[in-house]
Amino acid sequence: MLKKFFITVLGSFVGTMIALIVMSVLSVVLSFAMLGALASSEMSKVSTVSDNSVLLLDLGMNITERATEGDVINMMMYDEDLSTTGLHDLIAQIEKAAEMKQIKGMLISCKGISAGTSSLYELRQAVEKFKQSGKFVYAYGYQMIAQADYYIASAADSIFVNPEAKVDLHGLAAQNIFFKNLLDKVGVEMQVLRVGTYKGAVEPYMLSEISEANRAQQEHYLGSIWSTLAADIAKGRNLSVEKVNEYADSLVIAKSADYLLANGLVDGICYKKEMEKKIEAITGSDLNLVKPDKIAITKNESGDCQVAVLYAEGEIDGSTTEGIISDETVDIIYELAENDDVKAMVLRVNSPGGSAFGSEQIWKALEDFKAEGKTLVVSMGDLAASGGYYISCGANRIFAEPVTLTGSIGIFGVIPCVEKLANETLGITTSTVKTNANGDFGTLLQKMTPYQRDALQAMVNRGYETFTKRCADGRGVTQDSIKVIAEGRVWEGTTALEIGLVDEMGSLKDAIAWAAADKDITDIYYVKEYPTTASKWERMLQRFIDEQTEAKMRQEFGVLYDYHKEVKKVLNRQSVLCLMDPIEIK
Repeated sequence: MLKKFFITVLGSFVGTMIALIVMSVLSVVLSFAMLGALASSEMSKVSTVSDNSVLLLDLGMNITERATEGDVINMMMYDEDLSTTGLHDLIAQIEKAAEMKQIKGMLISCKGISAGTSSLYELRQAVEKFKQSGKFVYAYGYQMIAQADYYIASAADSIFVNPEAKVDLHGLAAQNIFFKNLLDKVGVEMQVLRVGTYKGAVEPYMLSEISEANRAQQEHYLGSIWSTLAADIAKGRNLSVEKVNEYADSLVIAKSADYLLANGLVDGICYKKEMEKKIEAITGSDLNLVKPDKIAITKNESGDCQVAVLYAEGEIDGSTTEGIISDETVDIIYELAENDDVKAMVLRVNSPGGSAFGSEQIWKALEDFKAEGKTLVVSMGDLAASGGYYISCGANRIFAEPVTLTGSIGIFGVIPCVEKLANETLGITTSTVKTNANGDFGTLLQKMTPYQRDALQAMVNRGYETFTKRCADGRGVTQDSIKVIAEGRVWEGTTALEIGLVDEMGSLKDAIAWAAADKDITDIYYVKEYPTTASKWERMLQRFIDEQTEAKMRQEFGVLYDYHKEVKKVLNRQSVLCLMDPIEIK
């Protein structure tokens, strides 16, 4: 009850939010009707690609594992498109475009892509493969070519910029946010229990700056990832890696277009209309740009042998509306295990981890899947760390990209204590009557006793032993050898391959091909994706409710909202976690 009370104090305004939602129902229903009409109209269109077309890769998009559609409500009210582009569909469309005679080349429009590092890596590889088909690839920066955009654009034959455009190239940095000083001020103590010197997820609650161990691991994986990105840029631009780093150190964003041209960062300076004329000169016809979503990708989902692709994206049991819900994921795995058509499964993991309990349940279901004589392959996306690695470690084969973040084999628990906040700030006092020594264990208004802390630390230690044993058994090595590279340390894909945490560098497509070859069904299999995505209407309604709720909370809390959300997240989480620290790489 006390925990619920405290959450209520932090959250508040629930009644206001409910009222807001009720008031919005009518507009939602009306929007649904309008969307239905629009959807029917779109369904009636037949997209064709005419001769001398050019594929437009517009980087003004948000890339996720699977595509999600935006909604008219946000477009009308906020002029904001919340749709996302599915990475694997986009890559398939680029590959199909490379084969189409009607498409003569590609124009990359640099408008600020939002994507994880591994997603950028895979997309750039797709651009390189497109170029290998013999078709031209141009990139254009109208106002700004952000670093992520430039990484993709560096695979082009030529990069052009507007005379007033800028290019941003600055390297990588990890921004760590610490809450301890704030928590001290408001009277909240985070009682931390952990195993793993490098387990940085708890540092925001117990330190005011980064530890030396965490700094060392971040310097290592950031340096390795940047080496891969810089080498790709250098190769694409015919520069040395040293030169790329020199530009990154020189605050090149402040340099003129003439400087960019003189130093080989771009190939030409022109206005947008002049850029269009260049493309028309190559195709010999008027400009005809085709977006990837206009290229139909046929997905065969029938046959005798199925390779299932199960997406595991987000925090494990992080919430009830998003991320990986372990109960639902376990149910799907057992359904696939019992399906005679399913010969193999590729688990596509893009997760920082989460609940230790949920991770164990998924791990067990995957072991039972293999026990049916079926092949399990893991394909890692941007990150498969902590609990994300827990559910990956038992696979027959693990694929990752050089810039994937993985490992973080560690475990921790955080139990808040608001005694000081309640007593000194809110004026709340308590009197406890109990029958046993630990009858009041679990209250937020009282610190743990030494006995209780020792007992919980022992529980966390057992969780770590289980985690490392799962990894050792899955990788076919000793538990001691796993512990040497564990301790909560995060590794990038290149090093993970060297130390045996993954088996091979490769994409989701490579993982699927390996699974089919392992079951000797290469010529007769089809691929089917799981879980089934929610309908457009379900996603739109949930997003609308979430956004209106957050907007009201932000209005009430102001600049303190982000801190409130973080503390509330901790209060609502399970006590024992396999979770990578939330690092924003810039």
